[in-house]
Amino acid sequence: MNQLKTFFLMTVLTVVFVVLGGAIAGEQGLYIAFFLAVALNFMAYWFSDRMAIAMTRSKPLKQSEAPELYEMVKRLSRDANMPMPRIYSMPTDQPNAFATGRNPNNAVISVTDGLRRLLSRDEIEGVLAHELAHIKNRDILISSIAAVMAGALTIIARMGMWQNMLGGGRRRQGGGAAVVLQLVAIVLAPIAALLIRMAISRSMEYHADATAAKITGRPENLANALLRLQSGAQHRPYPVNEAASHMFIINPLSGNRASMANLFSTHPPIEDRVRRLLGR
Repeated sequence: MNQLKTFFLMTVLTVVFVVLGGAIAGEQGLYIAFFLAVALNFMAYWFSDRMAIAMTRSKPLKQSEAPELYEMVKRLSRDANMPMPRIYSMPTDQPNAFATGRNPNNAVISVTDGLRRLLSRDEIEGVLAHELAHIKNRDILISSIAAVMAGALTIIARMGMWQNMLGGGRRRQGGGAAVVLQLVAIVLAPIAALLIRMAISRSMEYHADATAAKITGRPENLANALLRLQSGAQHRPYPVNEAASHMFIINPLSGNRASMANLFSTHPPIEDRVRRLLGR
């Protein structure tokens, strides 16, 4: 089923990308956007883990640096009947984590320094089980493709804005109507990117929470962790690329009041997730 979802997502994002590219830069932009979309889909499928690692500044975490964490991931992977993913870390005090990769055999879990330092062993176990659930449910490829294409849509919007400010070609091709269309497309591109990430992330988070509870048999571990993570993100914002924010278990930008993430969250409310986990 998720393979069908992935194909559908790639098709929808390609269409949106091409239409907005044409609206912003005319016929030439249409062709450029099409070939760029095909290239981005190819790159997102084969190199999604590397892109996510680069966007979040993650680094490989050696077993000697975190033996207890490695033991926990090994045990949980065995309980979930899946290969053990590679483990990375992010240099931030904010407690958070994400998973990426195109399938369970090519997966990565990245955790922040703050997560390892601020959460209890049981809470870390709940977070790791949640990320393993994303891998097991094959959510991570869909999430990674969305991150890459959302980032590209935002870049197109910025390019169009600069083109319009500098008196680009659309002013001379089609007059006032073309300029209005270009301005509308510039506004819609980042909104489309945000809506795409919202639609994908919210349903996946609920499903991963439920799967994590089955893996550990202790849903209260993840419920407690989510509350701690929410508090940590509010007090310690992590300024990652906004296109990748939906990949995290908790929105890393939630402490940044200037961010659109506070107005249109890509994550479901923590209170709802905790209530579902505890069966309330």
